[in-house]
Amino acid sequence: MTNESQVSAEPTWPVDPNLQTETRVAWYYYVGNLTQQQIADRLGTSRVRINRLLAACRESGVVQVSINSNLSNCVALEQTLAERYGLRGAVVVPTPEDEQRLREAIGVGAGNYLNEVIAPGNTVALGWGRTLVNTWRAMRARTDHALSVVSMLGGLAHCPRLNTFEITYGFAERLGAECHYLAAPIYASSREERDLFLAHETTRYTLDKARGADVAVLTAGDLDESLVVKYALTEKNVGTLKDAGAVGDVLGHFIDADGNLVDHELNKRTVALKPDDLAAAGNVVLVAGGTSKATVTRAALVGGYIDVLVTDEAGAEKLTQDYA
Repeated sequence: MTNESQVSAEPTWPVDPNLQTETRVAWYYYVGNLTQQQIADRLGTSRVRINRLLAACRESGVVQVSINSNLSNCVALEQTLAERYGLRGAVVVPTPEDEQRLREAIGVGAGNYLNEVIAPGNTVALGWGRTLVNTWRAMRARTDHALSVVSMLGGLAHCPRLNTFEITYGFAERLGAECHYLAAPIYASSREERDLFLAHETTRYTLDKARGADVAVLTAGDLDESLVVKYALTEKNVGTLKDAGAVGDVLGHFIDADGNLVDHELNKRTVALKPDDLAAAGNVVLVAGGTSKATVTRAALVGGYIDVLVTDEAGAEKLTQDYA
């Protein structure tokens, strides 16, 4: 969030029609990641005019104002998070007033960060979560076919909306990358069946590739609304996980408040990289926000699994204040 071209969604200056247009163009370009032609098509004007409006924004200070005021707290929180949890870095985005847009806002922050760190020839390993959809949608399209995208965990045979396969495919399509799925269920029916899946040549190849990824991108799920809880677990599972001290999951593995794997049978049936395996990746990026996820996010951080956190302002404040 230190980019001088970022703008705020909620300007504090008096709004007139011209300034309103300039602000909208700046938002679409610098935060929405649209091209000048896409903005021109959306607003029914020419690309040349959009280019002039962007120049006017820079000259008038529209773009600069948000950096000096509205985002200053985000920058301070990034530094505090990095120091407190020993991170390589952090990205903090303003929390939107509309809670329904939280994942979108965090996805923009994560997408912009990944645009800068994913290099030609990299392997990108992926977890599972709705915020990751917004992440790849916010990324620049590429045609670097030397890139590889690989899933770090199995999927579901039945899922009404979103599966690990869609996440992997979405990233691969956006990056112009080759795609590697983990063709197995996220939870086997027994530990013995899990071991058979892990011993299979294709599963072993995929997980080895994910383990050595240059960049790993994942979310953390709480025990209330995560996709794992919603689509893969029963109420009984959730109850026994809470009894075991679980606060949520990382890569389908359930951890306690200190980031340790809890003693639960689900952790013995998970077909995925273990959180400890992330240590072999070059850069592990956790994309998670909101105050409701602060406990499991902190657990992932203190567990030492994460290099970079992408979150929102309210979530970051909870992580720095409640867990001082």
